[in-house]
Amino acid sequence: MRLVTYRADILAAARLGAIVDQQVVDLALLAAQRGQSLPADMLDFIDLGPQAVRSTTELLASFEGRFPAGTSWPLANVKLLAPIPRPRKNIFGIGLNYVEHVAESARTLDTSKDLPKQPVIFSKPPTTVIGPGDAIEHNAKITQQLDWEIELGVVIGTRAKRVAVEKALSYVFGYTVIIDMSARDCRRAGQWIYSKGQDTYAPMGPCIVTADEIPDPQTLDLSLTVNGITKQSANTRHMLFKVDELIADLSAGITLEPGDIIATGTPDGVGAGRGPQEWVWPGDVIEGQVQGIGRLRHPVVAV
Repeated sequence: MRLVTYRADILAAARLGAIVDQQVVDLALLAAQRGQSLPADMLDFIDLGPQAVRSTTELLASFEGRFPAGTSWPLANVKLLAPIPRPRKNIFGIGLNYVEHVAESARTLDTSKDLPKQPVIFSKPPTTVIGPGDAIEHNAKITQQLDWEIELGVVIGTRAKRVAVEKALSYVFGYTVIIDMSARDCRRAGQWIYSKGQDTYAPMGPCIVTADEIPDPQTLDLSLTVNGITKQSANTRHMLFKVDELIADLSAGITLEPGDIIATGTPDGVGAGRGPQEWVWPGDVIEGQVQGIGRLRHPVVAV
């Protein structure tokens, strides 16, 4: 399934939907047609566990594309929000997780040229999250070095504590697209949270694709453009630490809970790694995509 959080009207509450043939189907309203009950909120749906994905997939299929009036809208007529508009916890960010990005960061950002022996972990607060099409804020009083990073996002579906690598993918609810924005000149004593944790610095979406549709997350192309010019293009197979290894490593000391999000790192091609270095400014447009999930497009605006 391709799950979204949407509004059918600008004043309406955000609701849980599924994309089917360019329609957004409201799952709570559809379930009610069969005398069943489903939540109208993404996090509440994730909390139901893996069986909810299976039963909801069957529910959607049972209508054979003919959804009752008032339960679906054309995709073009709704506003998509971030799939999880307000995460319960900080996003777990992974730094330096592609070989070539390690090299370019060492050249320009004073990080080590040696490949990490363990995942490099930082975090992005819930207030960083914005949805498809929303503006990325550029505050010139704070940064003159606003940079881009395209990433595969992993959404946890089952409580994970000290899980083994070989079982780690069974704890995944689904996958999404994240653009990890970074104010490179806002690092403080080697700490990244202020650099990466400012408001609007985690565009997310356009949907969550459930894990059953992506059995191997290490086969996905990902790319990013600025003003239509390709800056990043790679494949998730080049991750130093694969998705299962990241889940095992994090859960060894931090309990992962349903709805937790991992941004799995970015390939080379970021602005800081270029010669001369490149940054984004108000008026620029950033687009990022991950194969099989979708595309995000965001303007940069001055604040």
